[in-house]
Amino acid sequence: MSAPHLARLNDEQRRAVEFGVSEPGAGPLLVIAGAGSGKTNTLAHRVAHLIVSGADPRRILLMTFSRRAAAEMARRVERIAAHVLADKAAAMTDALAWSGTFHGIGARLLRDYAPSIGLDPAFTIHDREDSSDLMNLVRHELGLSAKASRFPSKGTCLAIYSRVVNAGMELDNALTEVFPWCAMWKDELKGLFAAYVEAKQSQNVLDYDDLLLYWAALMGEAEVAASVAGRFDHVLVDEYQDTNRLQASILMALKPDGAGLTVVGDDAQSIYSFRAATVRNILDFPGSFTPPATVMTLERNYRSTASILAASNGVIALAGERYTKNLWTDRQSGGRPRLVTVRDEADQALYIVSEVLEARERGLTLKDQSVLFRASHHSGPLEVELTRRNIPFVKFGGLKFLDAAHVKDCLALLRLAENPRDRVAAFRVLLLLPGIGPATAGRLLDQMAASADPFTELANFEPPARAAADWHAFAELFGALRHRGAGWPAEMEAVRNWYQPHLERAHEDAAVRLADLVQLEQIAAGYPSRERFLTELTLDPPAATSDQAGVPYLDEDYLILSTIHSAKGQEWRQVFVLNVVDGCIPSDLGTGTSAEIDEERRLLYVAMTRAKDDLHLVVPQRFYVTQQRSGGDRHLYASRTRFIPPPLVGLFEPVMWPAATASIAPAGATRTDPVDLKARMRGMWR
Repeated sequence: MSAPHLARLNDEQRRAVEFGVSEPGAGPLLVIAGAGSGKTNTLAHRVAHLIVSGADPRRILLMTFSRRAAAEMARRVERIAAHVLADKAAAMTDALAWSGTFHGIGARLLRDYAPSIGLDPAFTIHDREDSSDLMNLVRHELGLSAKASRFPSKGTCLAIYSRVVNAGMELDNALTEVFPWCAMWKDELKGLFAAYVEAKQSQNVLDYDDLLLYWAALMGEAEVAASVAGRFDHVLVDEYQDTNRLQASILMALKPDGAGLTVVGDDAQSIYSFRAATVRNILDFPGSFTPPATVMTLERNYRSTASILAASNGVIALAGERYTKNLWTDRQSGGRPRLVTVRDEADQALYIVSEVLEARERGLTLKDQSVLFRASHHSGPLEVELTRRNIPFVKFGGLKFLDAAHVKDCLALLRLAENPRDRVAAFRVLLLLPGIGPATAGRLLDQMAASADPFTELANFEPPARAAADWHAFAELFGALRHRGAGWPAEMEAVRNWYQPHLERAHEDAAVRLADLVQLEQIAAGYPSRERFLTELTLDPPAATSDQAGVPYLDEDYLILSTIHSAKGQEWRQVFVLNVVDGCIPSDLGTGTSAEIDEERRLLYVAMTRAKDDLHLVVPQRFYVTQQRSGGDRHLYASRTRFIPPPLVGLFEPVMWPAATASIAPAGATRTDPVDLKARMRGMWR
């Protein structure tokens, strides 16, 4: 059959797209998609080709790792298929109704099957901060915060709980392998987690981990599992190397024989073990089926030059266990990636600034350049130099939209209206009201928890005299939300109007924060119901406009600073990688096992493959570290990362910067004449 919609694919991509479409019994498919090989384009074409070939789009399940990625994938699929199905537009009306994240799909299925598994379908979902707060409440109730020896913090407790759930680990193993400093509290933690689960169930809330845990448990019930699996003829998963054991178990339960199953990923870019992701899922995938899954590899790179790929291939080739692939490209370049040796972190910053500005003079925008680093604090000296030189930059890593206090306040009120047993949401809302303190709020919440009708309990509550004035407006709003009189999304506007005076009382920058709430209202208009809005916004929040890490720049152009983890999936024409030395890459905390070392190697590989035209790996000979045991701060001498051993150095252009001259000042010497800041301070008041 002629397939004009596949004409722009290369041979490897086309084979992956067409695999098994005309042979239903072809079995599962694993596509190993190298960096820059057109993975997203290939997966979108495969989904579109299934639809064009007669598959019902409503029976296709597509799972990605962000809602935005799922939305973009759906747009691509619809665009590709629409050209072929121009006379069958109805076929695309419900295209990819089941596309989203693992957590988002899990939430939808749990609501559908809630009565079958003893869940109330009106459950609300706690984000990480809410879950941490609830963990802390339970921790206090059990008296664990009053221990003579300091008990793990709420965040650590939640991290341990989450690791046990997502990695499918025993608590003993999680404590021994990941949280050894908490091992002495094993019995107390086990009791805490049991009480935390009971608290969630009594309040009819689920946390992120529950969305996977309940879904996996649901798939363990034969009758229900058959119903869920029977909904989908085809299941496709993007970024499979980033899945954890729980997600893999869900996938295997959906398609136990692998029929109609496609997973796409790159073992060389598996860098999220700290989130319980395991590279074993993609490495072991073929052998999970009988006969084994078909493996296809995409090796043509459309992003980087040949010299960058040669160096990247050389680095990853030394990994212990991997799928063999050798990225290649038609893009030639006159220069190899630079391996730049500098004296210290100050010179590292000066080198990067000089190269960034020189590239800008050549016509390369700041946005086309990025600086990547292993850990967020590694960029400190560079940020100081960029600020001094008035070079605008954006650093990935500010607060998420839902972490901003004012946004959480409004969402808490909506969540309380959706589920009056949500104690964390209720506590947050009640404390907004002047005259309501923790004791009063706790008393009301206890009454609501014990009542068969918590709505009525709240409506009939007699507040303290000092809270009476604000209570009436709150009770009136809550009643309207309960009965859904205004409808959605008008309820969001009512919440914003009620909250505005509380916002102005609590925050000096109320005008800036109010803009966030107007944006929140606009976002709300894109959802069909309050429940869908709360669910999807909690699972995949947009970025914040206020509460950022630093003041936003007005410049249209700015340099990108990012951790390597945050840079995955991105690309820039020129890339700098900071601190390419042992102790940073690999991190001194990531060298305990061969598996940890291999993941650190993959991190460097991911950083290198972000570059399109120019790549600079910077190696400071001395860098500043905090020596906790010795009680002092000092500089250490560093050695080039072990991931670039001598045999690989020939793939790079070695550079010493600055070029050695007799005029170079010793480390720590003052570079400019002293500035009389005292006189400047006096002059401010004259």
